[in-house]
Amino acid sequence: MLKPSLQLKLGQTLTMTPQLQQAIRLLQLPVLDLNAQIQEALEENIMLEMEDLPDVPQTSAETTAEVQTIQAEDSWQERATANIQDGGWNGEGRPSSDFADESGQTLREHLLWQLEMEHFTPRQAVIGEAIIDSIGDDGYLSEDLAEIAGGLDAQSGFSYQEVEDTLDKVQRLDPVGVAARSVSECIILQLRQLDAETPGLPLAIQLAESHLDLVADRNYGELRRSLRTSEDNLHEALVLVKSCNPKPGLAVSPAAAQYVIPDVFVRKVDNHWVVEISPTGVPRLSVNQQYARLLRGSGDHTVLRSQLQEARWLIRSLEIRNETLMKVATSIVSRQTNFLEHGDEAMKPMVLRDVAEEIGMHESTISRVTTNKYMHTPRGVFEFKYFFSSHLSSADGEDQSSTSVRAKIRKLIGAEIPGKPLSDSKIANMLAEEGISVARRTVAKYREAMNIASSSERRRRPA
Repeated sequence: MLKPSLQLKLGQTLTMTPQLQQAIRLLQLPVLDLNAQIQEALEENIMLEMEDLPDVPQTSAETTAEVQTIQAEDSWQERATANIQDGGWNGEGRPSSDFADESGQTLREHLLWQLEMEHFTPRQAVIGEAIIDSIGDDGYLSEDLAEIAGGLDAQSGFSYQEVEDTLDKVQRLDPVGVAARSVSECIILQLRQLDAETPGLPLAIQLAESHLDLVADRNYGELRRSLRTSEDNLHEALVLVKSCNPKPGLAVSPAAAQYVIPDVFVRKVDNHWVVEISPTGVPRLSVNQQYARLLRGSGDHTVLRSQLQEARWLIRSLEIRNETLMKVATSIVSRQTNFLEHGDEAMKPMVLRDVAEEIGMHESTISRVTTNKYMHTPRGVFEFKYFFSSHLSSADGEDQSSTSVRAKIRKLIGAEIPGKPLSDSKIANMLAEEGISVARRTVAKYREAMNIASSSERRRRPA
C-alpha cells in the first residue's frame, strides 16, 4: 500500500512575469497598433497621463511616409517610365491629376464592360476577352499575340490576323494607351488621340518611337542634334510626351498606397550615421503624480493602487521596447553603412543570429523586433527585415548578400542592348567574372522574384 510522503526536489523552470509578457507583446506591435493600445490604456487607467510631445527636429523626414520598394527595371523603357517625372508624370509612374477612378471597379471589369458596349463581332468578343485577360493592372499586355492566339479554341480557327485586328480595337478603349506592348507604344497610342493639327505632334510621336531613352536621361542636346530641330520645337514635343500616362491601367485600378509611421530615423551627422527613435511615433507616458500622492501613507484605494502598478509596468515596457529597437536598429545601421552610402549593390549579408549575438538577445526577439518595424533613411523607408539577406560565396572570400546580387542582376539587365537580352546563363557567367559564384537557376529565381521577364520574352517585346 502506497503511503503519502513529502519530498524536496531542486529544479529550474522559466516563469514569465506579467511585466515580461506585456513587454514582449508590445515589442511585436507596429506603431499604429501600439498607439491604439496606449489610447485604450489612457482611457481605462486614471493613473496614466500623456506627456507633451517634444519638438520635432528639423529634418527632411516626415512622420508619416510611404513605404518605398525597390522594383526591377527590365529595360530602358522602364527607366523612361521612372525618370520622366515632370510635365504630368510623377514618381509613382502615374499621372499627377486627381481624377483616378474611385469606384472600386477593376481594370478588367472596366474593359469587359466596354467590350459589351462597343461594336465587337462575336468572334472579336471572344478574342477581346482573351486579350483583356492578358492585361496587367498597369494596363500593359503581358503576353505575345501568338500566345494569345494559341490559347484560343483551335476548332474555331482563329487566325493571327484576327487577333491583331482585335487588339487594335481593344487599344481604342478607355483608358487610352491600354493593351500596349511597350512604353513606346503606350505613349504613341495616347498621342494619336490628339488633334492632327496639335503643334509638335509629329515630333512627339517620333520621340516616342525611337528616342525615349534620351528623353528619360534628359539628354536634350543629343535629341536636338539627332532630330535636327530647334529648342522651341523640341520643347513642344516633350510637353506632349510628358503629358501622357506611362501606366494607364492605374488610372482605373489605382494601387492603394500603404502608409506607415517609421519607428526610427537614420541620418548622417558629421560623417557619422545616427539612429534616433521617432519623436512623434509613440506618445510618452508618465504616472499622474497628483493621484499618486493621494495614495502615499494610505492603505485604502485598492483599485487605484492596482492601476498605479499597471501604469508603471506599461511605462517600463515601453522603455524596454524603445531600448530594444535602438539596439537592433543601431546594429543594423553599423553593419549596413555601405548600403546607406551606395545602395543595394553594397548590401552586406546579414542574418538574425548576427544581430542577436552582438546585442545579447535571442534570435526570436530579433525576429519580433524586425517585423512591421520601419526605418526612415535618406534612401527611403524600409522594414527592418529588408536589411537581412542570405550569404552567397565569392572568389575573394568576402560573402555577398542575396540583395546585392539581385541588384547586380537588375543592373545588368537594365544595361543590356535592346533586341539582344542577356540569358540567365550569360548573367551567371558575368557575375562569375566579378567573383560571385551563383548558379543559372539562382539567377532565374532572383529574376522572377523581381518580376523581370525571361530573355526570350524580352527579345520578343517591341522596343
